[in-house]
Amino acid sequence: MFAIFFMEDMDPFYQNISSFPTVIFTFFLAITVLYWLIAVLGFIDIDILDFDLPEADGLEIEGEGFSNPDVLAGLMLRFGLQGVPVTVIISFISLLGWIFSYYIVHFLLGFVPEGALRFLAGIPVLLFSLYVAVMITAVLIKPLRPLFKKAQQQTVKHVLGQTAIVRTSKVDSEFGEATLEDGGAGLILKVRTTGGEEFVKGDRVVLLEHLKDKNTFRVISEKEFLGNK
Repeated sequence: MFAIFFMEDMDPFYQNISSFPTVIFTFFLAITVLYWLIAVLGFIDIDILDFDLPEADGLEIEGEGFSNPDVLAGLMLRFGLQGVPVTVIISFISLLGWIFSYYIVHFLLGFVPEGALRFLAGIPVLLFSLYVAVMITAVLIKPLRPLFKKAQQQTVKHVLGQTAIVRTSKVDSEFGEATLEDGGAGLILKVRTTGGEEFVKGDRVVLLEHLKDKNTFRVISEKEFLGNK
């Protein structure tokens, strides 16, 4: 079955996927495939690369630039790349970008001589493929947003009152993460303290409240929680 990948007829295929600009998408596509294989086995979470995005209403756009300091978050919001895990977005962009880049290279760049000229011709192909992939991804993830939003709400209800273990060097009012065993790979949650309290790696904390605007959880020590019951 796999012998087809080693046939001489496959040489043009390998040349295309390993040449610029397709090789960039090939790299990210390989990483995403490896990621999903590991995720299926339960070793990592689907939202391992997620970071907080500001609400669309809170993003101020002036002219062609962003006044928001988080340029990446601003770009994602502008192109409609929010509401689903970043890993899903990267997977779609990698696959779609790879497809467009591959066929453009296969049918058009073959007429361009090897060397610097081929590289220069590949730059607009890269930008075009990336742009089209982003646009299509924004359309594809729209129907997925309600599903992930509902799943997140269910997760929040489930974890409140549960005990988690601090995984970062510290947890304070500005920084920190904790892991919560869920019977699978475990959940990695962003946690914060109040009143100047601080925890260190390995401490047991209880998730008291979900701070929706920052997608974090307010925590107290397990001892304090049990003492107040």
